[in-house]
Amino acid sequence: MKINTLSIFIAAVCLSASTSFAQVTDQHGHAVDTTAIYGERSDSLEAAVFTSRQAGNFLSKGKEIRTEVISAAGLCKMACCNLAESFENSASVTVGYSDAVTGARQIRLLGLSGVYTQMLDETRPVMRGLSAPFGLSYVPGQWLESIQIAKGSSSVINGVECMTGQINMEHRKPTDEKPLFINAAVMSDTKMDLNIASSLQMGYKWSTVILGHVSGNVVSHDMDSDGFMDEPKMLQFNLSNRWLYQSDNGVQVRFGVRAIQDSRLGGQMLSDNGKHVYYDRETYQWNPHKLSADEVNPWGSDILNRSINGYLKVGVPLNEDNSQNIALIADYSYQDMDSYFGATKYLAGQHSAFANLLYQNVINDSHRFTLGLNGTFDRYDEVFSRTIFFDAREDVTGGNAPVFTNLANAGIFGEYTFHAGETFSAIAGLRADWFNHVSDGKSKLRVSPRVTLKYMPVEEIVIRANGGRGLRYSTPLVDNIGVFSTGKKFSGMYDRHILEDAWTFGGNITYYLPFGASSNTYLSVDYFRTQFAQQMVVDYERYINQIDFYALGDGRSFTDNYQIDFSVDPVERFNITATFRYTNAKIELAERGLVEKPMTSRFKGVLNLQYATNLNKWIFDFTASLNGSCRVYDFMKDMKDADGNLLYENGRTPVYPLLYAQVTRRFKGWDVYIGAENLTNFRQQDAIIGADNPRQASFDASCVWGPLMGIKAHIGFRFTLWKKA
Repeated sequence: MKINTLSIFIAAVCLSASTSFAQVTDQHGHAVDTTAIYGERSDSLEAAVFTSRQAGNFLSKGKEIRTEVISAAGLCKMACCNLAESFENSASVTVGYSDAVTGARQIRLLGLSGVYTQMLDETRPVMRGLSAPFGLSYVPGQWLESIQIAKGSSSVINGVECMTGQINMEHRKPTDEKPLFINAAVMSDTKMDLNIASSLQMGYKWSTVILGHVSGNVVSHDMDSDGFMDEPKMLQFNLSNRWLYQSDNGVQVRFGVRAIQDSRLGGQMLSDNGKHVYYDRETYQWNPHKLSADEVNPWGSDILNRSINGYLKVGVPLNEDNSQNIALIADYSYQDMDSYFGATKYLAGQHSAFANLLYQNVINDSHRFTLGLNGTFDRYDEVFSRTIFFDAREDVTGGNAPVFTNLANAGIFGEYTFHAGETFSAIAGLRADWFNHVSDGKSKLRVSPRVTLKYMPVEEIVIRANGGRGLRYSTPLVDNIGVFSTGKKFSGMYDRHILEDAWTFGGNITYYLPFGASSNTYLSVDYFRTQFAQQMVVDYERYINQIDFYALGDGRSFTDNYQIDFSVDPVERFNITATFRYTNAKIELAERGLVEKPMTSRFKGVLNLQYATNLNKWIFDFTASLNGSCRVYDFMKDMKDADGNLLYENGRTPVYPLLYAQVTRRFKGWDVYIGAENLTNFRQQDAIIGADNPRQASFDASCVWGPLMGIKAHIGFRFTLWKKA
């Protein structure tokens, strides 16, 4: 797929629009200044900047829905090169690889794949469709000032796709007092990361922030000696420009553009010199120029992702005190994905548009309501062909003819909020959405109710409950991109886009304890259940060496998620946070009945310690996590290691620990840090099944449940130039 960059850029600027005026709050719901990374700071250009010290990870006390906040301080606890790595301190979100070849990262929230979590960029839905598999790698951690993780069914305002929760990203703002910020880091595996941000104010009405990123690695590694790269060679360029206009009459306009290019080359390595050959896109053949006559071309993946996005946000007050206002939120993006996996070709493009028109009326301190219209449109252009060796013969799927698919929905919604002081609040929302691509004979109209309740009987106790319905179109191949890295045959509905339907409900109790050196001591317990009325099932176990895609239909699929969080500052500048999550995930598979969902971790525990010396000159961070076992696929139960021992006793993966550590030294305007990941050096054994012969039906690189790389060290710096007072 080719991008006409100029036309896409013009379309992005002309068609996109959006407003959201989200602010970052502390654990008590109060607005905070997030321009500083750690505590009080006075830096270059004789600027004096004073901020309160923020906790790295905390539960927001002021939010109606159970929300975990990863602050600017939390984003600096580890290398945090991208969004995926920002969740290592959280037990709510589990991050893993979709396969052992492409480097695509995926998250799980409430025990379910990240495609069921609505990703928001300052309330704009992002990482949908083709951008989902690699989207977590396209958000540099140092571009963000906070992340908010909301569990369960949240507001109806941002669309209907939220099923397990929402993750909202707050980027650096044009109004930041930082004309220049530079962050650079290098890992022991040669991966390098560079981020630049510049916030500029041009008078009191106009301001802008320019964000730049480049990352990549130049050396491939094969630490488990299976002949495959542990991580792909990659090179990513990422550029964003965001603007803010504030008029005297209260009108705010925010707009911006962003462009990304990411190339990844993974798979087998040549045995003679350790270099990987490339895929010739013109002849659709692996280049054999360095192979001898009796050698077979290596199996590999070659992926090129390019995207451009534009948005324009407008908010207009209708009266002097802004108790009534209207806002237009719209967004346009184009994603282009050229990918090859062995003898599989998947070339796709996606045009996406999102629009949201809102009217809000704050009647008084107790009553407010929001009415609106919104909708999404996605146009997919896909070319898919796949040749594999199946049942002693070549099996060919697809062809070179493009397939066009239009998926759209339009909805009308209303949301009412009631506050009885700080003691009780309730949010009731209702949506009615029309879907254009419903092929199961049912009505194209769906009604989605959502309710959120919050009760504080005393100041120290917060009780929350919420529930509602979520709907989304499945994109089976992209949602499960790991299936390309297998020799298995595809069958069933892999080219269908069924409308998935889920209900999520749960609650949370947080008790703020009367001890510790700060008010950030709490014990929190929550439970959430997600139950599907319809779901795309990707079944590895129904047939041998075959992946079957089918609709759940009348079957059952649900997850029960329990979590407990504890945080305390035993002494000043020393924080201890401990979290434990348990997941019970079940699904009804064809011809097997109700079983535990495979490759879903049963539990995770996280312990984070952070200590800062006086004036925060030295900051020490340590994180330990214990990752629970999961049920493996049936075809993995008899796998053995080099000594002939079963890899998966009782059909389950082992429980394993991960350790992270980082030390930061702060100077005037500078932070220098050094750290390491996976200090236990734990790696999944035989992550690629059949690596010695990838041209067989049993080849499978998608069964990843643990780390693929061993211990990795990193060193980096952050430089901040502060605006003169």
